[in-house]
Amino acid sequence: MVTLGVILAALLLDAWLGEPRRFHPLVGLGRLADGVEGWLNRGRWRRLRGGAALASLLMPALAVAVVLDHYAGPWLDALVLYLTIGLKSLHDHVRPVTLALERGELAAARAAVARLVSRDPEGLDERGVARAATESVLENGSDALFASLFWYLAAGLPGVVAHRVVNTLDAMWGYRTDRFREFGWAAARLDDVLNWLPARLTALSYALAGDLLRALRCWQLQGGRWESPNAGPVMAAGAGALGVRLGGPARYHGRLRRRPLLGEGIAPSPETPGQALALLRRALGWWLALIALGGWAVG
Repeated sequence: MVTLGVILAALLLDAWLGEPRRFHPLVGLGRLADGVEGWLNRGRWRRLRGGAALASLLMPALAVAVVLDHYAGPWLDALVLYLTIGLKSLHDHVRPVTLALERGELAAARAAVARLVSRDPEGLDERGVARAATESVLENGSDALFASLFWYLAAGLPGVVAHRVVNTLDAMWGYRTDRFREFGWAAARLDDVLNWLPARLTALSYALAGDLLRALRCWQLQGGRWESPNAGPVMAAGAGALGVRLGGPARYHGRLRRRPLLGEGIAPSPETPGQALALLRRALGWWLALIALGGWAVG
């Protein structure tokens, strides 16, 4: 039950404080990663250089986490876990999108959704903005919440820190552009490995929190079509649970990508991103209930 207490404390800190505006460790990691990438991402053997860059940032962070895990008490665990989840931040980024859509302010909605997604917001209509925000909620629910909870349960602070470092580097280097295709390969592949099981647990959680049978059907039939082996099951199950259609063509960095369709039902509306957040909260309730049940059974 100490584990459940740590998780609840981290969630309460996130709800109370949100994402730290100053001195966030991930901001420092990002700046350091930019410097390492600028130094190493050049010349020949870029895939090897990318692997070396990943190791140079991951191994020291993991070593510190191992030491902290040995000496830390539950409050330090809660603090570190709080710094790796982003539930309130996700709410705070989605709310301006939904408010702008509800007011019919498409330009403001595009500007707001650009802070959430990497696709080009220009040219998105109301449904396109709602679709982008909904996909971001579902995918970030896996990356920024459930994966952190999973790795804390599985491996304590070292697991949480390793996942967050790798996930951050994948978000920075994992693009399939000329600049990052080779250099970001190691971070992208390791992120796929670390997120494989958490993503499928997230997909199952979305199914349990929504339209169960439709979510499972969409996951089975559509999840494997997506470019990402982990985002596909998560978004297919989430779309099915919500009864909406996601995916489809989208423009990234000036290039149109032909993405498959996910889900079933109606097109996204201004209310859909908020419904996705509600689905995420219900899925979190399933996790907390099962963690409590497991702690009671073990105790």
